[in-house]
Amino acid sequence: MNYCSTIVIFFGGLGMFLYGMNRMAEGMQKLTGAFVKNFLEALSDKKAMAILAGVLITAIIQSSTGTTIMVVGFVNAGILSLIQSVGVIMGANIGTTVTGWLVSLFTLRNLQYGYLIASFLVGIAAFMMMFLKTEKKKVAADVIFGAGILFLGLFTMTNAIGQVKEQGDYVQKFLYLGNRPFLAIIAGIFVTLILQSSSVSIGILQCFALNGLVNWKTAVFIILGQNIGTCMPALISSAGTQVNAKRSAMIHLFFNVFGTIVFGFGMAIVFARNAGFANGTISSAGIAAFHSGFNIVVAFLLAPFTKLVASFSDIVLKSHGLEEAEDDVELASRHLDKRILESPSFAVAEAVQEVVHMGEVAYESVKLAFDAIISRDARKVKIVFEKEDTIDKMTDVISDYLVKISALPLTEEQHTSITNLFYTVSNFERMGDHAENLAELCNYMIENNIQFSEPAYKELEGIMEIVTNSFIYSIRARRDLSKESADRARQYEDLVDSIEDELRNKHMKRLANELCKPTSGVVFLDILSNLERISDHADNVAGYVLNEI
Repeated sequence: MNYCSTIVIFFGGLGMFLYGMNRMAEGMQKLTGAFVKNFLEALSDKKAMAILAGVLITAIIQSSTGTTIMVVGFVNAGILSLIQSVGVIMGANIGTTVTGWLVSLFTLRNLQYGYLIASFLVGIAAFMMMFLKTEKKKVAADVIFGAGILFLGLFTMTNAIGQVKEQGDYVQKFLYLGNRPFLAIIAGIFVTLILQSSSVSIGILQCFALNGLVNWKTAVFIILGQNIGTCMPALISSAGTQVNAKRSAMIHLFFNVFGTIVFGFGMAIVFARNAGFANGTISSAGIAAFHSGFNIVVAFLLAPFTKLVASFSDIVLKSHGLEEAEDDVELASRHLDKRILESPSFAVAEAVQEVVHMGEVAYESVKLAFDAIISRDARKVKIVFEKEDTIDKMTDVISDYLVKISALPLTEEQHTSITNLFYTVSNFERMGDHAENLAELCNYMIENNIQFSEPAYKELEGIMEIVTNSFIYSIRARRDLSKESADRARQYEDLVDSIEDELRNKHMKRLANELCKPTSGVVFLDILSNLERISDHADNVAGYVLNEI
């Protein structure tokens, strides 16, 4: 077999390995996303819990790089504190070793045996996808299929390497790297940076080890480099974030550089004193064991100094005075951090929170418009116009994020939730429009000196209170996914409909009896129409919630 054919087969195997890992990770996130989300939200500053969270998340998404990028997003969005992120990052370094152990255990007896099991997993998963109807079983099939494809890719790469190992002195080339630790570390950094995953680069190293091409000395220094390389994407991703998010990414780099220095010098001494061990062939399990041992020991050494590490990052990355106050649009943009899209469950949860926040801004605008009409306050009218601009911008930011989420691997429930959030955003935006309409009517009243009779004002105050309640309960329903709040919102909306008809009739009688001017009568009826439409939109929001329950 010539080199070109071998390279093609190797890259085909690498493609299967990457695709299988991605498919398995997506399935695991669907199966466990809600559990991990609740677990992470319940974190206190206890280091052990934060480390465990990092291990779990990384074991699920199969990438410490992905976890760290997500952590940068969590810190930037205010979901995690800097102290909490330190523990999660420690756990991420440990969790990334899971893939290596899976590879080593799967190839423990012999490659042929593992190849048969991988083929069997793919076949079983295919039949499950074809004949099972429930979503959870299909997701489980996705996980099994991904695992099977991952290991088929591993065996393909291993066989490709085996085909050419006799055609050149590859052992000598690896020995060359082992005799130059700095070069081996750079090689590990470079490969991991290209592949964006230490799990994948470790898997490739294990393929070489399965063919007997790697000794302990070379493998150790390459692994140390891989642990540094996995930090780089998160550092790049932290550009443009809040200072604490940058610190979080820098802490990850500090951990792995610290570990590399300690283990690098330590293992160099061990190898110098035991040449037989240094030059002995390392197994796939040996690579997994060292990778795990390295990350566990570094976490054990640094765990007592979590606050000190955070303080060190504060010294290196100083904030330049007080952060400028952020408006609602800037907060929404920061909270809807694109890095959180690495975890669909968290992305959906953050989207819900920002949609609720948008509803609260729209509610403030509506309430100000109500007060402006009753008090004829031009200052409040101006604030309503400003809030309308904010609501429009929030609509764009949130809608764009929802589009991105809809492209993620979501469960059916999450797809339903995202669809309903799209509709909810639209309804909150329309409620803001009606607040603007009311503000414009108030301006018209002030400019033309239009006054209502005392009974008319009392009637408006009464129906405004009911509309306000329908709005409040629709927001609560969306926030808490509450059937009780949704039902209350709909009850208030029904009450608004009946009262609106009654008030229209009363006002028509006042017009007929010439108790008010025709001009004021038109404005009064326009106000009623806008109030009724606001309660209609509140009813729509409640309906979307009931659709999810």
